[in-house]
Amino acid sequence: MALKRFISASLASFILVASVCATQAKSASQQKRSATSKARFVYKDTTGKAASAPVIEGYRKGRIVYPLAKVDPRLDKRMMRAASIAQERSHARSKSRCWHYVKEALFASGAVNSRPRSVLAKQAGDELVRSFGFRKLPIKDPYKAPIGAVLVYGARRAAGHVEIRTKTGFVSDFRNKKPSRRPLIGVYAKV
Repeated sequence: MALKRFISASLASFILVASVCATQAKSASQQKRSATSKARFVYKDTTGKAASAPVIEGYRKGRIVYPLAKVDPRLDKRMMRAASIAQERSHARSKSRCWHYVKEALFASGAVNSRPRSVLAKQAGDELVRSFGFRKLPIKDPYKAPIGAVLVYGARRAAGHVEIRTKTGFVSDFRNKKPSRRPLIGVYAKV
């Protein structure tokens, strides 16, 4: 009889331990499943099948910050209008006609009284100073150029590049948040 009680007590404790282990295993698998479901975004694709994509929780360590341009009250108000016109007429990608678009924006805003005649973009600064009353500003960093300033870039054997500074970036025949990588010749504005 004592043996029977011992076996039934042992069996009861074994069943208890087994059920606790099964419960823990079940909760561990549920936690694992919920952790993976949080890490993936589930959606239906165009064919109606369920698909998923990983959810990115970490971000790049150093944020990329492009500073906003400031308004210089000493500059002619038509320069800001030229920036606005250039931005309205610009494209998403380059058409390789930067100086043509900047000329049109300057003329449409009234910043110049006739279209500049120079052909190459790298010659734009000299013509703007000589014929239209622009000044070369003592700025070496394109991000510090005021809104409406004309930035002229050089190139060895190429035509160069011209763009106008806007509040959020730079614009010529296309818009960009970053300035050109070419060497900066100068920043020009009408005072």
